[in-house]
Amino acid sequence: MFYYLLKYVVLGPLLRVVFRPRIEGLEHVPASGPAIIAGNHLSFSDHFLMPAILKRRITFLAKAEYFTGPGVKGRLTAFFFRSAGQIPVDRSGKEAGQAAIREGLGVLRRGELLGIYPEGTRSHDGRLYKGKVGVAVMALTAGVPVVPCAMIGTFEAQPPGKVVPRIHPVTIRFGEPLDFSRHAGMEHQKAVLRAVTDEIVHAILELSGQEYVDEYAAVVKERHAAEQSARRRFPRAPLS
Repeated sequence: MFYYLLKYVVLGPLLRVVFRPRIEGLEHVPASGPAIIAGNHLSFSDHFLMPAILKRRITFLAKAEYFTGPGVKGRLTAFFFRSAGQIPVDRSGKEAGQAAIREGLGVLRRGELLGIYPEGTRSHDGRLYKGKVGVAVMALTAGVPVVPCAMIGTFEAQPPGKVVPRIHPVTIRFGEPLDFSRHAGMEHQKAVLRAVTDEIVHAILELSGQEYVDEYAAVVKERHAAEQSARRRFPRAPLS
């Protein structure tokens, strides 16, 4: 109930005014039955924009930190994500990936739409990063189509670290569903999972026009953070 209140009364109309989203290829999203919507992830706003424009309800696997933040802001964020039907996933530890897959398969078995960001985290620089194979595991295990989606303009509207988004036009572009039935029963074969994931990410790339980086986003972000920390600890001496 709260999901539809947010979508049609509270948040949806506001998002349409702020971002003025242009929707392309919405006909590619199945009108019924289970499917995965796999998209790039450029902004915190992505979590709200796609549900606001889709006719069907969509459930995202959201990082557990959104549900455990401290203070009033943390409690409000947790309340919003839970009320909107989003599922917390702990991304740390050996079993984190398996837990996410179990939760995602549960959504698909109910015949619903599942939203996934194959990169696993937000892009810190607007580029598209290598996908994690969890999306392929779920697609092959559940035997469902994967609809690629590109969010365009959300990075400029709300880049990392910006709390209040700018008024900026956004395009949400859906591609034709990808059918992986030819790989049925191969969800335990690493080479197949890698190939399916790469095909999904390539379809997103074709829609978004981003620069592609053949590394995991989390690894690059960690390296970038370490470099920034080193610069702060050991600043370069000014040239005389």
